[in-house]
Amino acid sequence: MQWKTDDTPAQAEFRAGFRSWLATALTPEWILAIDNGDDDAYRDARQAAEASGWNPFSWTAVIGGSGYAAPLWPTEYGGMSAEPWAVGLVREELERYRLPTVAINILGVGLAGPTLIEYGTPAQKERYLRKILTGEEIWCQLFSEPGAGSDLASLATRAVRDGDEWVVNGQKVWTSIGQFAQYGMLAVRSDPDVPKHEGLSYFILDMKSPGVEVRPLTQITGSAEFNEVYLTDVRVPDANRLGDVGDGWRVCRTTLMNERVALAGVSLDAVAFTGGVRKNSWQTFLDGVPDRTDPLVRQELARFFIEQTVKEINQFRASAARQRGDQPGPEGSVNKILNAELNQRRSSFAVTVGGPAGIAWERGDSGAEGRSHAFLRARANTIEGGTSEVLRNMVGERLLGLPREPDGEQGTPWKDTRRN
Repeated sequence: MQWKTDDTPAQAEFRAGFRSWLATALTPEWILAIDNGDDDAYRDARQAAEASGWNPFSWTAVIGGSGYAAPLWPTEYGGMSAEPWAVGLVREELERYRLPTVAINILGVGLAGPTLIEYGTPAQKERYLRKILTGEEIWCQLFSEPGAGSDLASLATRAVRDGDEWVVNGQKVWTSIGQFAQYGMLAVRSDPDVPKHEGLSYFILDMKSPGVEVRPLTQITGSAEFNEVYLTDVRVPDANRLGDVGDGWRVCRTTLMNERVALAGVSLDAVAFTGGVRKNSWQTFLDGVPDRTDPLVRQELARFFIEQTVKEINQFRASAARQRGDQPGPEGSVNKILNAELNQRRSSFAVTVGGPAGIAWERGDSGAEGRSHAFLRARANTIEGGTSEVLRNMVGERLLGLPREPDGEQGTPWKDTRRN
């Protein structure tokens, strides 16, 4: 299922070009199996490719050097300077050929890259952007703190200038893949004597810098995607700053808007993956439902189909806005809320229809294990990337025109505000 219109001549030409490139990047057996709809042949072709060294990491390097990994990015920095619709066409073809549609370096490609393109110096763009696309350098996001999550602008991590460097002290939390990242997007308090939104600055942080300590946080799933990051007298060159001193909130908002766009299209249902790569997520979801003749089950499936369609229509509208040249806006909040809550309902449904296998299963039952893991992991969907409650406030204020909540400390210097 995919909400789309018929290709225009330009889109058809782009799609044909991408398919031609895929024919050179994949084995002939892989391409032929998909084109013929032969699942057995595809499985054999994939196993042969993996035996020859193919994996999602090697694939990231291949597509990252082609321009197709981020077709909207400027050509000189590894993209194609393409129209916004190119992103949707690339994803459709990747899904068709059962290739990863979500970048391994998703925070780099989806958040850091667009921020660098808008605010980076020519030297910063040249240094970082291509290696983001190829996955050579993984990025993380150092925004949230124990006392500054939903109210990010109240963050307390302090940066004090010392010549051509800044000395940073503080703590970040819920830093996804921080234990693997080479670089981080770092928001700091550079001036405590002005209101909270005006005293922030934004830096690129080398995660191997002295004074950076990363502590993984074990989740209910048993994995550790998130981390605490302690910063003790960390020296960051001023050359690593994005935007002007004190204008960090503007840069942060660019990152956050792109984060919501990136997360709005990510399905975290384990049943949407086969062999480590995304298949047609709707069909694979149906394949995981044991009895589709039950009228109550069919009713739920119809509801999911409708919600999935609405989600894709909203994504289509957002893409159309970007095609007009608009920057990501509050519509990303709508899509992120919808996608996160749909993920939770689908994963709960998958566990429920599994019956007893939803709570206990034979060792090695990968289907039951995947459904259980997806159910537990989906609990984070409405928190990460902006809580649904805060995003609903943004929708109310910026799309519906409702008044903002009263803020008795508006205009107060950050150092004089109440903090936990």
